[in-house]
Amino acid sequence: MCGIIGAASSRNVGKLLIQGLHKMEYRGYDSAGIALHQKDHVTRLRALGKVQALEDLMIEHKPKSKLGIAHTRWATHGKPSEANAHPHASNEQIYIVHNGIIENYKELTKKLKDSGYQFASQTDSELIAHLIHHHYKNNDLLCAMQSATKELEGAYAIAAVDLNHKDQLVIARYKSPLLIGVGIEENFAASDPLALAQLTSNFVFLEDGDTAVVKKDSYEIFDAKSKSVNRDVTHLDIETSSVTKGEFSHFMEKEIFEQPQSASNTLESRLGSNDVLDNIFGLGSSEIFAKTKRIQFVACGTSLHAGKVGRFWFEEIAGIPCYVDFASEYRYRNPLVEDGTLFVTISQSGETADTLAALRYARDKDYLSTLSICNVPTSSLARESDHVLFTNAGPEIGVASTKAFTTQLVSLLLLAMSIAKSQDKNPIMREAITKELKDLPAAIDESLDTKTAIQKITPAIAEKNNALFLGRGIFFPIVQEGALKLKEISYIHAEAYPAGELKHGPLALVDDSIPIVALSPENDLTEKLISNLEEVKARGGTLYVFGEGQDQFTIDSGSYIGMPKCNKFIAPIIYTIPLQILAYYVACHRGTDLDQPRNLAKSVTVE
Repeated sequence: MCGIIGAASSRNVGKLLIQGLHKMEYRGYDSAGIALHQKDHVTRLRALGKVQALEDLMIEHKPKSKLGIAHTRWATHGKPSEANAHPHASNEQIYIVHNGIIENYKELTKKLKDSGYQFASQTDSELIAHLIHHHYKNNDLLCAMQSATKELEGAYAIAAVDLNHKDQLVIARYKSPLLIGVGIEENFAASDPLALAQLTSNFVFLEDGDTAVVKKDSYEIFDAKSKSVNRDVTHLDIETSSVTKGEFSHFMEKEIFEQPQSASNTLESRLGSNDVLDNIFGLGSSEIFAKTKRIQFVACGTSLHAGKVGRFWFEEIAGIPCYVDFASEYRYRNPLVEDGTLFVTISQSGETADTLAALRYARDKDYLSTLSICNVPTSSLARESDHVLFTNAGPEIGVASTKAFTTQLVSLLLLAMSIAKSQDKNPIMREAITKELKDLPAAIDESLDTKTAIQKITPAIAEKNNALFLGRGIFFPIVQEGALKLKEISYIHAEAYPAGELKHGPLALVDDSIPIVALSPENDLTEKLISNLEEVKARGGTLYVFGEGQDQFTIDSGSYIGMPKCNKFIAPIIYTIPLQILAYYVACHRGTDLDQPRNLAKSVTVE
């Protein structure tokens, strides 16, 4: 979750490091810090709060340096404070930044305290600095890092500098993303390529167990056995526009309105005139799909909701059963793997720790194959899966996922069609879905027009502290996602429920003080949903209903928001859009920091 950046350069790096932290602020932001190598000392500045507070300190102190490391923190061990902020130091000699969790930190901390080391923080990260110092001999920071990491259990991405070397930083990775950015007369280390946008387009992704020495004119990588190795250089064009808000007030707003284009990007080169194309999930994927008898989805948060929607599509289009598991729970229930099961992971970043751990666990089971749906081509999830489809949504900076979710839904629909095609099932249905998908970007664009109607109902919802979301069938996971969005960015307690379950408990909550948001598309369950909403009306509930026509239903208190008519299979995607817009404007009305909501981070890279 934290953000790491380091630089060795022929120019002053302070400003570059601060700019990189700003670009990674979405990963974690309760504190930030920087360590810059001076002639005879290392200047360390740390600040509680956002990166701007650290930048203000930099302006005040004006340190100059050609080598440094910096960090944005999302608390795991130890509350947010300046003392717990990175970089951590040992004896004014070793300075480190760390992302991850050290699981044996209590044992190592006791060992180091017994050896005379004094701790200034409550984090599990500080022990890394002391452990490197403990192993530091003959001015060899690399060997000290390699020896120290052999004692660490858990996950880590580490960047370190030491007082005796003004020209190098040493880095290490295990189960937490870390890369080298290759420049001209300068090289970088970072946990996210976005941090290095405008600095370089060439990246080297470290593998688990790797350590590396990074200097301004060279870098050398060593594997888990300390053997020098070569890793491929990957060229990535990261557009500056992708990491700036442009004309929008927030990244979330920008990303909501990018969805027609992001959906188009997901579909590009994947549809023929009447069907999905072969092998769009990678060479040999169509052959695997022909053997697939069932699906195991594993994901977290928003991506889990996408999997729940996908289950409906797979059972109807491909005629195969699906199971959906929380990634954080999957490994702990001793799952039964049935013959011919395809293991599918879903993640925006491809670095979600629980999802990655589930994939690695699954690789030792008798799954037919592993497949990921992911937005980041260079991610660990993409590299470690047998097959992959990239959503091509572009960088998503807002913590509350929007375009990543809708493009995951598009990808799952493509997967269901691909499996059905490989098994020669439902050709007429596939042709109809192909037409619907080609119309999808225009339909999303039309759904964005609900903005004006939603802005009118925003004040009434924003003044409440609770909300209830209702949906039926495939739209239940959509309202789960809508409730999650409202919770994430407005801090309103929101609960989603299948509308048919109202009488089994949630009806007790209904009165004139709790807004009830419902999705009412035209489908086989419309009449049943209307009956459920009548139950709410009879108890004085305030209803906000999104639907395609109000002929069968009137609202006494609340509002009906008209939706564009859309076909069956893309309707869940279309009905996602107004719930995103609603959450956004409610959060704006309440004045929350909606791009960086409290206690949350974009990429959950620790368990």
